[in-house]
Amino acid sequence: MSETATEDDTKRKTVVTYVPSHQKARWKNHAEELDMSQAEFVRTMVQAGRKGFDISREPTNLEGASTPTDPGGNDLETRILETLEKGGVSSWDELISTLSANFEDRLESTLESLQRENEIRYSGREGGYTVVTE
Repeated sequence: MSETATEDDTKRKTVVTYVPSHQKARWKNHAEELDMSQAEFVRTMVQAGRKGFDISREPTNLEGASTPTDPGGNDLETRILETLEKGGVSSWDELISTLSANFEDRLESTLESLQRENEIRYSGREGGYTVVTE
């Protein structure tokens, strides 16, 4: 692709997607908080999200910055090496236990947050967590 944009490159095109009503409501509220239209909000969030997946980016020299092969800065390889460098953990079962503990904490925290926001609820009768439908 050339450095100079052609007229075709700058024409706007429509993209249609369908999301659950609760998600659209959250996006609408967030867009309003940012003083953006819903279209502008979605376009901005998609572009921001894609930056984390653009493997053609050059790594930066900022400390703690992501590299193209590690966009989140916390890939599994890094976590394994850090765990092993701390010492004492070497077996398969110990690695699974150590590396999955963080996930369980994050899962619990996220479930609690979604329940507070009335996005999900726990129902023993229904056998677990369900999405709250309006």
